[in-house]
Amino acid sequence: MKNLNIPNRLSILRICLVPVCVLLLYLPGQTARTAALIVFCIAAFTDFLDGQIARRQHIVTTFGKFIDPVADKLLVCSAMICLVDMSRIPSWIVIIIIGREFVISGFRLIASDNGVVIAANYWGKCKTVCQMFMIIILIANLGGGFVIVEQILIYASLILTVISLITYLWQNRSVLSMQE
Repeated sequence: MKNLNIPNRLSILRICLVPVCVLLLYLPGQTARTAALIVFCIAAFTDFLDGQIARRQHIVTTFGKFIDPVADKLLVCSAMICLVDMSRIPSWIVIIIIGREFVISGFRLIASDNGVVIAANYWGKCKTVCQMFMIIILIANLGGGFVIVEQILIYASLILTVISLITYLWQNRSVLSMQE
């Protein structure tokens, strides 16, 4: 690990925080829930921080292009699966969101086989930010007027997921024609 740059170390830290967050979500009591919220927020912040550092210091690596989205998907999808189990978000929405991740990952694999690296687009970044805020609000479970905020974030995340999938496939449709 000594050869890894700071952004890649932050991505690995994010992956290491996933089981901690999941464990805390399943422990009983408000203290565990609060700890899960803090761990998730720290992990989400590492996503922002690693991207900022990599861009500012111009240290984008092949490993970083791989590990950063994997870390994001593990964090977000794991938390959402826990939230389904806790009846905080409908399973059908999480299935669509996770399905999008599989489609995009497969699409990136096809592109990679053809020597094409596909970077995240604006819609994908917005989707991730919205999903992270949604998860934070759902874990916090503030009740009252926040139930409306929860619903808005759930459906905004769903809509951004679908928009990002469509734009991603459309902008990179030439990758599919390489397979013919």
